[in-house]
Amino acid sequence: MRRRLAPLFAMLLSGMTAAHAADPQPLRVCLDEDRPPLSAHRRGQPDFGFDVTLAQAVADRLGRPLKIQWFETKLDEDASPQLEANALLSDGRCSLVGGYALTKDSLVVPGMKTARMPDFEGASREDRRRRVDLGVLVPTQPYVYSPMTVVLGPKARGRKIGDIGDLAGMRLAIESGSLGDAILMTFDKGRLIDSITHLVPGREDLLGAVARGDYDATLIDLGRFDAHRTAHPDTAITASGYYYPIGANRGYVGLASDPALIEAVNKALTELGAEGKIAEFGRQAGLTYLPPREPAILGDVWTKIIQR
Repeated sequence: MRRRLAPLFAMLLSGMTAAHAADPQPLRVCLDEDRPPLSAHRRGQPDFGFDVTLAQAVADRLGRPLKIQWFETKLDEDASPQLEANALLSDGRCSLVGGYALTKDSLVVPGMKTARMPDFEGASREDRRRRVDLGVLVPTQPYVYSPMTVVLGPKARGRKIGDIGDLAGMRLAIESGSLGDAILMTFDKGRLIDSITHLVPGREDLLGAVARGDYDATLIDLGRFDAHRTAHPDTAITASGYYYPIGANRGYVGLASDPALIEAVNKALTELGAEGKIAEFGRQAGLTYLPPREPAILGDVWTKIIQR
């Protein structure tokens, strides 16, 4: 009897081992909890956004369940998205950070060895205090182009904007220390400086002030305009249709220590892009979707701006 049971037991054990091996580890993706229409996490509501849908599609292609680690980015001059993303990855909170701006500056080897993580869902008091040893970031291929755009207040509605110079004579508002700030302040040797009012990021509502008519125009990331329009369908600000010629692609970023994951994600993104799925996800989320442009990784942004 024992001889008959032994093969049967071996078969059962083999089946259990195979089933366990086929149970994949979740694909852990870090996403900003308050960046609609890219990603949003609200208490009591389903998670939504372009990056949420895309991450699920990538996980499906990899045959792995998706686990999103939500984190919070503070909009202030002292924040460092590069160091925060690196810390989250290096601490093992996720394997990928989504919606990452692919610029040469954002992908350099960090000048410091440690950094603090941003506030993230499930963080303990100790997590908020400790510093994390940093790794080296590597990007995937981009999946969306994210340019700067001019948006107009109610008093400037319908005004044609074909270049930054067309903002002359308008009351301009911009957030201090932002990319838009650098563009407007350095344009044509400072020609617009006297028309610019600086607002403190995170403390003052830039788009709300433009919508009220306090200012005529601002220069912001296209995704922020989409987010405002989604949250305020009756907003008084309008799109000018003008995109500043220097923009960045967005993609995933992971650690150099996991090249196999980057390769697998690139394959998934290539397939989804060829099938038109990525553009479709953008439209579903209310995103003004623009496909990635060359160069895939933007070079020295500040030099390009000053030279213009």
